[in-house]
Order: sequence, then C-alpha cells, then structure tokens
Amino acid sequence: MKIRIRFRKYSLMKYIGHLDILRYFQKSMRRAGIDISYSGGFSPHQIMSFAAPLGVGLTSDGEYLDIQVESTDSSKESIKKLNDVMVEGMEITSYRKLSDNEKNAMSVVACADYHVFTKSEEKLKLADLLEAKKSYYDESDEILVTKQTKKSEKVMDLKSLVYGFDIFESEGKIYYYVKLSTGSTDNVKPELFLTAFFKHMGLEFDETDYQIHRLDVYCRIEDKFVSLSETGEEIE
Repeated sequence: MKIRIRFRKYSLMKYIGHLDILRYFQKSMRRAGIDISYSGGFSPHQIMSFAAPLGVGLTSDGEYLDIQVESTDSSKESIKKLNDVMVEGMEITSYRKLSDNEKNAMSVVACADYHVFTKSEEKLKLADLLEAKKSYYDESDEILVTKQTKKSEKVMDLKSLVYGFDIFESEGKIYYYVKLSTGSTDNVKPELFLTAFFKHMGLEFDETDYQIHRLDVYCRIEDKFVSLSETGEEIE
C-alpha cells in the first residue's frame, strides 16, 4: 500500500540537510510503529522517497515523502503517532493512501511556490519594486540568466519556467511570491530568479538577508497544477 505524507519543516530544523532528514524519518517510522515495507536483498531498507528535497536554511509548509506499508491505521491515528515522535520544527499534516498505479512524488513534481522576505529591516519600497517587476517580468518576452552547473555555465531563459510572480506588503513586511518550475528537468530555485530581478534593479540579492519559505509542491494533471496534498485519499 502506497502512502503520501505531507509535513512542515521550520525553526531550527531548517538547518538540517536532506540526508539527515532521510535518516530522521527512517528512525521516526520505527518509533511511531508505522508498518513500513522494506526492500529485499542483503541490505534491506525502508521503501521511502521524497518529492523535492529542500535546501538547507529554507522553511516549508509543503514537504512530501512517499512510503510503502504492509498495513496502516487511519490517517488521523497515523498522523498522531508520527507527531508524537516528531521534534520541534517538524510536523506531519497529511497522511493519504495512493492508488497502486500512482507514480512516486519525486517523478511527478512539476512546480513549487515560495514566499521570500527579508529577515532584517525592509529598505525597499513596494512602489519601486512593482515598477521594476513590470519591466523585468510583466512586459518582457525573456528573462536570461547564467546558471552555474557542475562542469560549466549555461545561459537559460526563465520566462517560460516562472508560473507566477507577485510582490505585496503585509504587516509592514514586503513579500515576494514566486511559483517556479521544479523537478529533475527544469529546476529553478527562487534564489536564481530573485538574484536576476535584483540585478535588473541595480541591486544585489543577499541570500543571507532573506528567508525563503516553500508553500507547496505541485504536480501537473490535465494542464493544471495540483497540490500533492490533493492526490490520494484519507484513510478512515
């Protein structure tokens, strides 16, 4: 039986890298008594995969992992069991059964959306940012950036890979909302997009001064983006 789990990552847990998060969940499954399936062979391991690993320092409300289980309690009971063994900074928010032919989360991810905001005092004005957004994104046919790869650099056009970009103010803080292509083929990080945007304004985007928060991860179904939390069904 395939299960898709959604979880939040926040507070100090944002500094824990993906491999340690993987090991953390392996131990959590055992502690919570989840009847997870194991692979065969001489070195069996829990059958588990993550949708789109989060970078160190980022927080999120929409992280996903798929597991396979031999048997399971209801969604409500399973969420409680897992949250009972979670540390501060990790919270399970969804536990849903997938159909047998459902592909794993990693292979179906199409995009993700984010809020980005400064950790310090805001120095930029919303009106100026919206004016720059108009020329940078709204009215432009292409957004050319240089992306560093492991072996070289390549110039890519982000315009077709950015599905949403907005800037707004809430409680005295300016937020940048971006919805970007995510996955193994065309993976755009919010840092890359905002670095180019700030460069367009003649400014430097200092990653250390901003908090990046992932809102959710989406798959594409019939040309529409659907949250991974909407796939599968609740277990009664």
